[in-house]
Amino acid sequence: MSKESPQPQQSEEVDLGQLFKLIGNAFDRFFKFIGSIFYKLFLAFVWLVFFIKRHFIKFAIAGVIGIGLGVLLEKTSDPVYKSYITLKQNYKTGENLYNSITYYNDLVKQKDYNTLGSVLGIDPNKAISILDFDIESVVSENEKLQEFNEYIKTLDSVAASKIQYENFVKNDIPHTHQYQQISLKSKERSNFKAVFDNIVSSIESNIYFKREQKKDLEELANKEQILKEALVRSDSLQNTYKRVLEKNLDGKKGSEIGITFEGNNEKDKTKEYDLYLNDLELRRELVGIEREKLDKEHIIEIISSKKDSGSIDNRKEFLGKLISSKLYYGILLTLATFIVLLSLDFIKFLERYKDKI
Repeated sequence: MSKESPQPQQSEEVDLGQLFKLIGNAFDRFFKFIGSIFYKLFLAFVWLVFFIKRHFIKFAIAGVIGIGLGVLLEKTSDPVYKSYITLKQNYKTGENLYNSITYYNDLVKQKDYNTLGSVLGIDPNKAISILDFDIESVVSENEKLQEFNEYIKTLDSVAASKIQYENFVKNDIPHTHQYQQISLKSKERSNFKAVFDNIVSSIESNIYFKREQKKDLEELANKEQILKEALVRSDSLQNTYKRVLEKNLDGKKGSEIGITFEGNNEKDKTKEYDLYLNDLELRRELVGIEREKLDKEHIIEIISSKKDSGSIDNRKEFLGKLISSKLYYGILLTLATFIVLLSLDFIKFLERYKDKI
């Protein structure tokens, strides 16, 4: 019998070679595709630079005309007066407060000045001058970080590891922050204090918040009473203990008794010192309750008020930033010129292929 020779591996080697070649070609096409994108972006950037260079004088003229228009409008248009207050929320009034501001703005848009004057407690003729209400939370980045750290502490280690600061800030609800700022814009300079006071009064007169305030104050009063009774008992116990010590001292004539008020362990501390610490803790709690009562005295309160009669504010909002009206119109006219010239160039580009369609 003849021995069978092993099968050649040539076909497998050819298949592997083709596979590596296909992979290499795929990578080659991928990198060429990425390279073509960057190349086209570079060409677009170069074209944009030369486009701006070609029309730079037109953009400059448009900017100057826009600034001039802003100056002219500032001098000829009626001035806009702005005033604002900063509020501290002692209860969770934020949602109610934001809804109220939205309601006032809706009345302004609908030009329902009779209703607006009624809810704000002002003359409807004065309400006509109101242009806009706005509200925003007053919170710094450091305070947001502190809130994030406090929130993380309330979670277990597994859940806390999945929470990122960016997501926390993204899901932040403005009306939950304790400090809020309300601003008001008007065509006439008047005493805005009455308007702000009525906004605060509308929140404080809310039945739900008044009930919550009553419950909190009663709870604090009960805690205060209990602590005062405990403090009286603590004082009585200390006096009793002192009398016991005095009797012991009288009974041990000629002997010296030392009282250690503080040591490295519990054995080094006397019962008198323990009673003193308990008394101190009770007094500290009473001070804390007194502060809580003062905080709960008002549902919401004004902590600062700027320019009750309002100050001129003709700034415009652009990309979320407030800028002067001169700069605003300068930028606006320049952008309009850019769009028009860009559209004309695009039309000329399309006309090249008109005959080929």
